[in-house]
Amino acid sequence: METEANELVVDKILSIPRSELVVRASRSGGPGGQHVNTSSTRVEVLWNVRTSSVLFDDQRALIMNALRTRLSAAGDLRVVASDTRSQRRNRTLAEQRLAEVVRRALIVKKARRKTRPTRSAVERRLAEKKLQSKRKHDRRDNGED
Repeated sequence: METEANELVVDKILSIPRSELVVRASRSGGPGGQHVNTSSTRVEVLWNVRTSSVLFDDQRALIMNALRTRLSAAGDLRVVASDTRSQRRNRTLAEQRLAEVVRRALIVKKARRKTRPTRSAVERRLAEKKLQSKRKHDRRDNGED
């Protein structure tokens, strides 16, 4: 989604104020030679779901449930980007990833409706089982020599 100067747009309904985001930069790991050893281009964006002022209670519950494995004990959602050599670009990528994670967490999954197999499907399955049983029975050694 497009980002405004003071808000991170998640969807049509939800925008996270940048004042609620904690951004930290650190040195990126891996290869890269002299540049990676001297530049803090890895960006970590934290957003506290538990204390956010922009979420309704039902939205908060959806996010807390969907992202329970990604949240810290304090309720922080952490997203990291170290894809590029630019801190600014990595910050943009981390914010986009945060928005995408939250957007997906807010999708309410439809409840599965239990269905029963049709009578013909049951009959086909049983007929196939009988045929397989007959094949195996025919392969057996009758013990006649």
